[in-house]
Amino acid sequence: MTTILDPTDERKPVARRITPRTGALIGTVGLLDIRKPRGNVLLDELERQLATAVPGITVKRYSKPTFTKPCPDDLRREIAGEVDYVVEALAD
Repeated sequence: MTTILDPTDERKPVARRITPRTGALIGTVGLLDIRKPRGNVLLDELERQLATAVPGITVKRYSKPTFTKPCPDDLRREIAGEVDYVVEALAD
């Protein structure tokens, strides 16, 4: 059994299914720093662990201009065109 933690309002839980997995991680992973304090520290460690665990992948780093506003459209298009997976860092 897999538990998915959702940081949104839990008074009305939403049922979600995990996307089927192939068992292999290949391609390019994008790491998006939303510019919250210490988000870069989280992504540095994640990048290190990914390089160790899955040496064949490529990791690309991205940063939003500020955490107080949504990701700019041009940056979203750039990320979507360059990577297969995205991890967004939320840390404080």
